[in-house]
Amino acid sequence: MRGEPSCPRCGGRVRAPGLFADSWQCDAHGRVHPLQPVVPPGVEVLGAVVGRAQVPVWMPWPLPVGWLFTGVAHAGDDRGGSRATAVACSGPGPLGGTGEMLLVAEEPGVGLGARYAGLEGPDPGPSLRLDTVPEAKVHAAGRSTPLWHVRSAPADRAVFAGEARGIWLWAVVRPERSAILMYDELVLTDLRDAGAEVELVPCGALSPQLLAAPDAPPPRARPGA
Repeated sequence: MRGEPSCPRCGGRVRAPGLFADSWQCDAHGRVHPLQPVVPPGVEVLGAVVGRAQVPVWMPWPLPVGWLFTGVAHAGDDRGGSRATAVACSGPGPLGGTGEMLLVAEEPGVGLGARYAGLEGPDPGPSLRLDTVPEAKVHAAGRSTPLWHVRSAPADRAVFAGEARGIWLWAVVRPERSAILMYDELVLTDLRDAGAEVELVPCGALSPQLLAAPDAPPPRARPGA
């Protein structure tokens, strides 16, 4: 299942730093933090991502009853560490069936959250109305954190975005009706602060959403690329 690093925005091939560039490059999006290959979930994999992350690694903790950790993705390299992380969890949906939540923390411009949200730009964009009342709140690292509903996302999911610890926090919930989870004052923990508790995380099968993000918009080539 291991593969090559890819563009966090479109999944396309990237070129490693070399003689003519000191950063990873995507033909469509220019300089990027490379998305590392996703591997099956496990406490060792999660611990490795936590150890190199320069941004939070958010997880609902404790997990909702019956829910499991179903994968982690991260964008960055050995030189600069991970500048975006995405943690997937799934379990019984509050209204029946199975629900899934992706929590993304990223520096501005990385674009991983927008990709999983099904948006075109690297950030939430004008659809995020920060001058309005937030639709949801979570407790992130002990602080009440407002999140706004990103209404331009595809109808098969609910997307919320806001800021925590100075960077973007995204929550992508599938199916859309499972968004009721976001109105129940969800408690998020930055696993960088969890210490040995990371070893207690129950693991399930790998989320296909982390692998494919098949409905993310296609890349647009840069002028002259």
